[in-house]
Amino acid sequence: MLKLGIIGTNWITGQFIAAAEETQQYTLTAVYSRHEDTARKFAEDNHHPEVALFTDLNKFWASSAFDTVYIASPNSLHGPQAVAAIKAGKNVIVEKPMVASTSQLHQLTDALAAHPDAFLFEAARHLYEPNFAMVRDFARQREISGATLVYMKYSSRYDAYLAGKEPNVFTTRFAGGALMDLGVYVVYAALDWFGVPQHAQYVPSMLASGVDGSGCLHLDYADFGVNLIFGKTTQSYLPSEIYSGKQTLVLDAPESITSIKLRGGADDRELAGPQDDNPMVREASFFAKAIATNDTQARDKQFALAKQVHELMISVRMAAGIHFPADDE
Repeated sequence: MLKLGIIGTNWITGQFIAAAEETQQYTLTAVYSRHEDTARKFAEDNHHPEVALFTDLNKFWASSAFDTVYIASPNSLHGPQAVAAIKAGKNVIVEKPMVASTSQLHQLTDALAAHPDAFLFEAARHLYEPNFAMVRDFARQREISGATLVYMKYSSRYDAYLAGKEPNVFTTRFAGGALMDLGVYVVYAALDWFGVPQHAQYVPSMLASGVDGSGCLHLDYADFGVNLIFGKTTQSYLPSEIYSGKQTLVLDAPESITSIKLRGGADDRELAGPQDDNPMVREASFFAKAIATNDTQARDKQFALAKQVHELMISVRMAAGIHFPADDE
């Protein structure tokens, strides 16, 4: 049983705790927040009033109350907190995006090299779902002619931004924007299904705060191209498509696939299986099994993909002129 500490007291943390406990491989034992009242309320709301509460990160890392940490703080803090956790001897599950800059990626890679027993996973939950694997099999077994992957979702924080406030997800300080928050899902899908492209170019639609509200990322492969369309300021109902000659695989959403249809043939039947009620259960189970069995091969494979994803995202973001304070670290 993994003893779970958490950083971040928002809805996604509560969803992960529920998923983790559904696997019966974790128990919540520690909560960090800048404010003790917030930590206490979160623990009580998640049915664990007895857990250890922390408002000091150094004391949190030094504690023996937990052995595995789930990090869901603002984007720019993910990398530094993951490094601190590894140095403290903890296993790490960090929400996407794993890092906000090249220097953070290097620091994280160095920390893992210096602590080879540590486990780190980025919580890219869609990678572990059976429907995602079904698309992976299709992409790797067919001759691909191209693809268009779409994930545009109107942010619950965009109205606050329009009202003059500064939500974390729309500031450069906290490494916000469409590419970092939503684009990461489709970049993961593209690199997992098709591999690393030969060339990539990002065309963002910028907000006054200096982050991208939406954008189009084009990936060039040897024999085809892939277009990734994502955004946080509008809502899209377009499907995603993968082209293979006369046939097209049509998906409802790359980050949480509930529908898969192969069009252009004699049979347009639904291929997708049912989704779990909690979409984080599969990843939580995968992480726990890898840690419990010391499956370093699984760990290293997932981290290699995460590095490719973030190297590409950092490269296209900087080429598009989007600068974060984390780039100067």
